[in-house]
Order: sequence, then structure tokens, then C-alpha cells
Amino acid sequence: MSTPTPPFKETIVKCPTCGNDAVYGPGNPYRPFCREACKMIDLGAWATEVYRVPAPDTDPLSDLDEPDRR
Repeated sequence: MSTPTPPFKETIVKCPTCGNDAVYGPGNPYRPFCREACKMIDLGAWATEVYRVPAPDTDPLSDLDEPDRR
């Protein structure tokens, strides 16, 4: 017997791309965006590296180059 899923309360949020109101709920397949165009603009920004996640300047594999001398 499966447990019924609780109802999802729709919320109005600001679209991260254009700032218009967007319904954040199952009725909006583009959530949190207001429309498909805004979703694609955001995806394009990630693809062209407009948005970046900072990474450390050090090489995480550099510890493997030198043996552990204890």
C-alpha cells in the first residue's frame, strides 16, 4: 500500500531571469521560471560560463604526487 503524497501548495515567486511573478507548483513545468524562454536563458548562461562556481586554486590531486612521509 503506497502512502499518498501530501498536497503541494503553490507559491508565487519571482522568476530568477526576468523578475516577473512565477507559480512555483506542479502546474508550472518551468518552475522556478515563469516561462520556457526564461529557463533557456538561464541554461544558456550556465553553458557559456556566465555563471561560475568558484573552485580552489590548488590542485586536489597534488597530494598524490608526493608520498606521505610520516
